Amino acid sequence: MDPVTESRTPERRSSLAGRLARLGFTDAARAERLLLDVEKDDLLDVLLEALGGTADPDLALDGLLRLLPSADENGAGGELREALAEEAGTRERLTTVLGVSAALGDHLVRHPEHWRVLRDGAAPPAGSPRDDLLAAVGADPSAEEPVAPGAGAETLAALRVAYRRRLLALAGRDLIGAADVADVAAELADLAAAALEAGLAIARAEVPEHGSCRLAVIGMGKCGARELNYVSDVDVIFVAEPRDAGSGGSGGSEEAALRAATRLAAAMMRACSATTAEGALWEVDAALRPEGKAGPLVRTLASHRAYYERWAKTWEFQALLKARPVAGDADLGRDYLDMITPIVWRAAGGESFVEDVQAMRRRVEADLDRRTADAERQLKLGPGGLRDVEFAVQLLQLVHGRADETLRARATLDALADLSRGGYVGRDDAAALAAAYRFLRRVEHLVQLHRLRRTHLVPDDEADLRRVGRALGLRADPVGEFTAQWRRHAREVRRIHEKLFYRPLLLAVARLPGREARLTPEAARARLEALGYADPAGALRHIEALTSGVSRRAAIQRTLLPVMLGWFADAPDPDAGLLGFRQVSDALGTTPWYLRLLRDEVTVAERMAWVLGCSRYATDLLLRAPDAVAMLGTDADLTPRPFEALRSEALSAVRRHAEGTTPAEETVAVVRGLRRRELFRVAVGDLLGLVDVREVGEALTGIAAATVEAALRAAVTKVEAESGRPVPTRIAVIAMGRFGGHELGYGSDADVMFVHDPEPGADERAAGRAAHAVAEELRRLLALPAPDPPLEIDPNLRPEGKRGPLVRTLASYAAYYARWSQPWEAQALLRADPLIGDPELRDRFRDLIDPVRWPEGGVDDDAVRQIRRLKARMESERLPRGADRRLHTKLGPGGLSDVEWVAQLLQLQHAHEVPGLRTTRTLDALDAAVAAGLLDAEDAAVLAEAWCLATRIRGSIMLVRGRASDLLPSDHHRERSAVTRVLGYPGPGDLLEDYSRHARRARAVVDRVFYGAD
Repeated sequence: MDPVTESRTPERRSSLAGRLARLGFTDAARAERLLLDVEKDDLLDVLLEALGGTADPDLALDGLLRLLPSADENGAGGELREALAEEAGTRERLTTVLGVSAALGDHLVRHPEHWRVLRDGAAPPAGSPRDDLLAAVGADPSAEEPVAPGAGAETLAALRVAYRRRLLALAGRDLIGAADVADVAAELADLAAAALEAGLAIARAEVPEHGSCRLAVIGMGKCGARELNYVSDVDVIFVAEPRDAGSGGSGGSEEAALRAATRLAAAMMRACSATTAEGALWEVDAALRPEGKAGPLVRTLASHRAYYERWAKTWEFQALLKARPVAGDADLGRDYLDMITPIVWRAAGGESFVEDVQAMRRRVEADLDRRTADAERQLKLGPGGLRDVEFAVQLLQLVHGRADETLRARATLDALADLSRGGYVGRDDAAALAAAYRFLRRVEHLVQLHRLRRTHLVPDDEADLRRVGRALGLRADPVGEFTAQWRRHAREVRRIHEKLFYRPLLLAVARLPGREARLTPEAARARLEALGYADPAGALRHIEALTSGVSRRAAIQRTLLPVMLGWFADAPDPDAGLLGFRQVSDALGTTPWYLRLLRDEVTVAERMAWVLGCSRYATDLLLRAPDAVAMLGTDADLTPRPFEALRSEALSAVRRHAEGTTPAEETVAVVRGLRRRELFRVAVGDLLGLVDVREVGEALTGIAAATVEAALRAAVTKVEAESGRPVPTRIAVIAMGRFGGHELGYGSDADVMFVHDPEPGADERAAGRAAHAVAEELRRLLALPAPDPPLEIDPNLRPEGKRGPLVRTLASYAAYYARWSQPWEAQALLRADPLIGDPELRDRFRDLIDPVRWPEGGVDDDAVRQIRRLKARMESERLPRGADRRLHTKLGPGGLSDVEWVAQLLQLQHAHEVPGLRTTRTLDALDAAVAAGLLDAEDAAVLAEAWCLATRIRGSIMLVRGRASDLLPSDHHRERSAVTRVLGYPGPGDLLEDYSRHARRARAVVDRVFYGAD
C-alpha cells in the first residue's frame, strides 16, 4: 500500500490526529487534512516536530501551506522543500516565524524568494541597512546626499519590500533566541534610521530645491535610544541650515532654505508613512519638536537653542536624553547634539525639576486611567509597565548625570547598568528592573509581530495568550505561566519604581527581614568566612547585637545587614567595617533619622560600608562625631569647604563662648569638634575619589589654619582675662613647610613661626612677654588631650631653631635675616605663608621676607653648592635606621623631598625675575618653571606625577592605619592590601611597580636638574 493510501486508513488518521493534538495543534482534524497533501512530499515527519515547536502550530502550518505553492510559482518551491527536509536550522527559523507572525507569513507569500534570508548559513542582506534600503529605492549609497530617481508608488513599495526583508531576517534570529532583546531593539532602530535615509532620498526627488539647505533628522524616543519596537511611531526632530554657496550648494537666504527643508522633511515623512500595495512602514512623528504640532516642522540650530534656553518645559529635556542624529546631514546632526547636551544637563539642576517630572508622570497615569478600561493590560503605560522603568531610570539619570557623565547612556538597559555600577540603584533592584524590562519588551515584540501592528496591550483572547506563552518557551500551561510571570514582573517594577521614582535615592534592600535567621550558626560562620571575614564568630556577635529583639531598630537592621555585609566584604577589612558599623549604630541607633537614612539612601549606606571597611582614620573620626554620617548622601556634602567659610565658623564659635564665662579649653574643644567634622569630610571625599591631591592638601591646610586662628583668638582672650588688660601687641602666625605650602597631609605637624609688633607706645618687653604667653597658650590649648587627631604646633623652623626665642618682633626678624640668614633659611622661607592673625602684620611680614627668599639676581653658585651638599647629607643621615630607601616616599630617591628641592632651587635662582615662581606650592612652582622655559615640560610632568603619587600613598597609609608613615607598607598583609585598594591598584605588586617606576624617572630628572649631572 502506498503512503497516501495508507494515510487514509482510519488507524493511520487516528494516530496522526493524536500526534497533532499532543504537539499543540488546537484543531488537529483540520491540521491533519492539510498535512495529507504535504505528506506526498515525504515532509510530514520532519515538519511535524518543527511545527509542533512553534508558538502557534496551526498558524505556522497555514503559513507554510500558503508559502509552498507561491514558491512553486516563483520557481523556488523545489529548493524550499529540499531545505525544509534537510536543514534543521532553516526548518526551525521558518516555522518559528510563521508560528508567531501572520503578517510576515503574508509577506513571504507575496515574496517567496525572501525565505532564503532564514536559511542555514544565509548571509545577511548585502551591505548595511542604509546601503541596502538606499539601493532598493534606486539611490546611490555612496553619494553625499543620495537621491532616488523618482518618488512614485513603485519606489515606495520597493522601500517597504527591502525593509521587510531585513525585518524578516531579524525576526528569524530573534524568535529562536539567537539575538538578545536589546540587540534586536538596536537593530530595529538602525533599520528605521536606514528607512528614514531612504525616505529622504525619495523626498529629494520630490523637492528640486533640496540643494539649498542642509537637513538633519534627529531620532527621539526609542529610535534615538536604539531600543525601537517592531512596530512603533518613529519620533524625530528636524534641524536645518542654509547651505553655504561655497560648499557646492546654491546658497540663498535662511528663509528660502527653511522652506525647502520643510518640504523635504514633509516629503520624507510621507515616504515612510504612506500606505502602498506593500502596506506602510510606520508613522514618522515630529510632535516632540519645540512647540509641538503648533511649532514649525523645521528649525535652525539657533532657533532650537533659543527655544530650549527660554521656553522648554521639563518633559522636553527628559525627551532630549534620547536624542541622536539618525539621518540626513551628519555634521549638522552632531552640531545639534553638541548644542543641546549641555542645555539638557543644566536644566536638570533646576529647582523644581524632580517635582515636575514626578508630577508629569502622575498626570499621565491619571489620564490613562480615565481614557481606557485596558490600563491593567498596558505593557507600556500601565502600572508596572515599561514606562515605569524608563521614567525611573531617566529621572535618576537627570538628577545624577549632571555631575556623573557615566550616567548619560541613551538606552534604558545601558543606563540602568550604569546607575547600578555607580551605586545610584541597588544591584538587586537593577537586576530585577532589567529582567522585567527584557521580559516586557519581548512580550511587546511578540504581540506586535503577529499582525505588524502598533500595540502595547497584552491580549485578552485565550488563543493569543497561548501563542505568546508558547513563544516564550512555556509549554505546560502557556496562558497561566505567562500571566503569572507578567504579573510578577509588573508588581516588582511598580514596587521599585515607587521607591526610585517618587523617592529617588531609596535604598533597594535585597532580602526580607529574618532570612539570615534561618541559617544555622555553622552555616552563617562559613558564609561569613567565604565573604572574607577573618573573624566570622566575632562578626556573628556583632550581627546578633544589631538585629536581636522586636524593636523597629532591630527590624530595620535585619533588613539592612544582608546587603551591608556584602558591601563590607567588598572593602579591604570587612571585620573592621562591621565593628565600626555596630559602634556607630550603638551611638545613633535611637536617632530617628539615622536608620531611615541608611535604608532609604543607597549612596549613604554603600559609602559608609566602604569608609568603615577601609579607613581606621575616618572610622575614628566618625565614632567621635557619628552624626557626620549625614554627609555621605551627596558629593556636594563631601566637597571641602573654603578656608574663609571655615575661618568664619570657627571664629564665630570662639566669639559665642568668649561672650560668656566659658573657659578657653571648652572654647577650643568646640573648634576642634568643627575640625574633626571637616577632617571626616575631606577623608571620605579622598577615599571615594571625589577630591584630588591638590584639593586634599588645600583642604587640610584650610582646616588647620582655621583651627589655629580660632585657638589664637581664644589664647589672646585668656591672656587678656588673666592680666586684666589688652594684649599690647599685634600677633601673626606664619605657616611654614607643608602648612605654608598648602600641602598638609592627614598626619602632618603644623610648622609655624610667631611674629608680633608692639602697639605704638607699648613697652617692648611687656609686649614680648604677652606675645610669648599667647603663643604658649595657643600651643597648650591645641595639645590638650581630645578625641580627634592631634594638631602638633611645631615652631622649630624659626630663626636659630629651638635655641631661638619662640616669638620675635617684626624688627627682630628683619635684623636677623639681614645679618645672619643662611641659604637653608631662605629656602625654608619659600614656603612661608602668613595665614593667621593680624592682617596688616601678615602683609608686612610678607614684604619683609620676599627679598630674602626671592633674592635679586638669584642665589650665587656658592649657595647652590651649599644647598646641594645639605640635600645630599639629608639623604644619607635622615632616613630611619633600617628603612629601605626605595620605599621611603619622602626621603627616598624620587620621593617628595627630591621633587620639592628641585622646585625650590629654581625659585631661589629665578623667582625675582619670574613672578609665577613666587608661590609656596610645589606643583604651581613646577608649572611656572615650565611656563618660563626654566624646566622641560616632560621633566616637570615626571616630577609632578611622582610627587602626587607619593603624596597619595602617604595619605592612604594614614587613612588606612590611622597612623602616619612615610614607608610603603610591606610587613602587614591586610594594611598593604587596604592601601593598595584605596589607591585603586589591582594588587600590592602593581602599586610597588608603579611607585618604583615613577620614583626612578623622577630621580633621573633630579640628578640632571638639581645636581647638574650629565
